[in-house]
Amino acid sequence: MHARPGLKGVDHRTYAVQRRPVAGQHALLRESEAKVLRGEACAVAMLALAREGFVPDLVVCNPAWGEALYVKDVFPAARLVCLMEFFYGTPDADVGFDPEFPVGGVESRLRQRMKNMALTEALLTMDQGVAPTAWQASRLPNPFQPKVEVVFDGIDTQALRPDPQARFELPALGLAFAAGAPLITFVNRNLEPYRGYHRFLRALPTVLKQVPDAQVVLVGGDGVSYGAPAPQGQTWKQIYWGEVAAQLDASRVHFVGQLPYADYQKLLQVSAAHVYLTYPFVLSWSCLEAMSLGCHVIGSRTAPVQEYIEDGINGHLVDFFDTEALAEAMIRALAQRGQDAALRQAARQTAVSRCDLRTVCLPQWRSVLSRTMGSPV
Repeated sequence: MHARPGLKGVDHRTYAVQRRPVAGQHALLRESEAKVLRGEACAVAMLALAREGFVPDLVVCNPAWGEALYVKDVFPAARLVCLMEFFYGTPDADVGFDPEFPVGGVESRLRQRMKNMALTEALLTMDQGVAPTAWQASRLPNPFQPKVEVVFDGIDTQALRPDPQARFELPALGLAFAAGAPLITFVNRNLEPYRGYHRFLRALPTVLKQVPDAQVVLVGGDGVSYGAPAPQGQTWKQIYWGEVAAQLDASRVHFVGQLPYADYQKLLQVSAAHVYLTYPFVLSWSCLEAMSLGCHVIGSRTAPVQEYIEDGINGHLVDFFDTEALAEAMIRALAQRGQDAALRQAARQTAVSRCDLRTVCLPQWRSVLSRTMGSPV
């Protein structure tokens, strides 16, 4: 939908949704209509390609927002491969996980079912599915799981590697951090409960009291990527920072917004303790990128994280809701600076051996596509 620089040598097209969902639409149909509108816009763009004489052998699509709805209607002979990122409303997943955000009974279940509309249609029409992690694949309805293979998206572990000479600077504050600094890092696309922002902040007063020279850098925007928006026109960042600000030295906690990628990489390269928390939900790239960069990762003991982090082997795991345990893990990691090389190397080795873009994930994708097409891709 958005015009962005395309890949060199690739014909890059966009599509445009013609209108918003109708105001006053039935509440359970609003999101479904938004997905139909996207699917329709993609169908129009595909028909334009067909009129130019382009008929694809293969279509690869993330169907979650409706783009795959009409692929087989426009190009019935094309093989369709769908990235099945997350199926909503399954037991022991995100909805109802956090008691601070209780679910609304049967109304919540109705909404979850409607969120799956486009995904269910994709399961019916796709020739092959791909899920990034085994846990995400396990969320799909049992009859469709044989149609889905687990292939992670891929991390460029050659670019994302430890650098003992790295420096991260905050010029406006007169601060610079190098490897070995007592620096705690936390990264979300947006600072929100789904990624444990509230749990992280609540652990900081203890950490900053126990480690007087510790500094904290939080990366992330003020919006919402997942879950409900904050109430009354506020942001989750404001709400939870307001809860703890008076309990700690605020001059040692730095909110830097969304960083350029190169700066984000430098920040993680100098991190002494990197915290990654999440509901049972889609696993963030940032978790695997931190491991590839050799971070000392402290993760939540939730299913998607446990798929990659073994406690005490290549990182540490804490209960998502155990503020004291999280604080203790950060304090311990700061105390172990310079003595945790084996754990950091194990974290990087996990990322390299299981998630490297060129040597692992691209060959796996090529294999999936070749089998789907019945010929080498």
